[in-house]
Amino acid sequence: MDIVTVVGARPQFIKAAVVSHAFLQAGFRERIVHTGQHYDPGMSDVFFSELGIPLPDTNLEVGSGSHGAQTGAMMIGLESYLQTKRPDWLVVYGDTNSTLACAIVGAKLGIPVAHVEAGLRSFNMRMPEEINRIVTDRLSGLLFCPTQTAVEHLAREGMTKGVHLTGDVMLDATRFFAHRAAESRPLESILKGAPSSYFLATVHRAENTDDPSRLEAILQAFGQIEKTIVWPVHPRTRNLLSRFLVSGNIRIIEPVSYLAMLTLISQSSKVLTDSGGLQKEAVWLGKPCITMRDETEWTETLEGGWNQIVGADSHAIVRAISLEPTGPAPLFGSVAGGTASSHICRILAESFNPPASDHPSK
Repeated sequence: MDIVTVVGARPQFIKAAVVSHAFLQAGFRERIVHTGQHYDPGMSDVFFSELGIPLPDTNLEVGSGSHGAQTGAMMIGLESYLQTKRPDWLVVYGDTNSTLACAIVGAKLGIPVAHVEAGLRSFNMRMPEEINRIVTDRLSGLLFCPTQTAVEHLAREGMTKGVHLTGDVMLDATRFFAHRAAESRPLESILKGAPSSYFLATVHRAENTDDPSRLEAILQAFGQIEKTIVWPVHPRTRNLLSRFLVSGNIRIIEPVSYLAMLTLISQSSKVLTDSGGLQKEAVWLGKPCITMRDETEWTETLEGGWNQIVGADSHAIVRAISLEPTGPAPLFGSVAGGTASSHICRILAESFNPPASDHPSK
């Protein structure tokens, strides 16, 4: 089977890492297209080398831009590439502009699309990611759902054909790479003189970084917390922070690799984030999470108060810090009979219909 995988952003590199390993073991031929959505070496190149992902067959080098300009440039590059390659399946991940662009081009060219992490919904149409999810799910022939909740979302929208509950490939990645992260000890060079106890923070979503009032409220809350906050900051967000007063308890560092991030989570006391994936990783690694968004796609993380949704409300953020979860951390994203990656490989293999030979045996 000939597969083209399209990725463009950090979370997709991580998801593709474990699935690509499974593809290799299954004997599938895979070519990776990097759209260049994340083009900074610290956000892109290091993930390929660290996670053992095959080097991209091509990099479209699209870079940043408005949603329309970025998605349009990706579609032009993908169309040119796919017209000559014509794979059996296109595999896309998550909800980025790279995902949307590939789904549209695949549908136009008649190449079937398999969507890993299908069925997620925030029910917030102001989020570009929500639009990307809905369109991609509509255009995909195979929908690989990480949870039963995602399956139910699709059913309510009238989609049941090609829908499969596979489990969460991010759980595969967290389990596989957490041990490797502990062995590599990546924090020694990142957090010299690190405090014995700290909170980990990430803030990157446009709803927070592009709204000065929300970003200021988050910074004010951080300043009221009596603990060091370690914050790996994307270069774009770092530029925005120059407009605000940043409290002395906030330790800003450069973006880190995936292994380093797993170690940062594991050694933190709590996690404050607006990331989708980090909510899950925190809970899976037994760390209470405070999510600075107005909703979450990962409702499973809310069980027992392990994840609290606080928006960009300073008082709510500070109050959530004082609360502790009850009961064991919820475990979700697992399906009996194998890992999410192995289920995805099996379903793709079962759906493969190779063309009839041009020279049939007599």
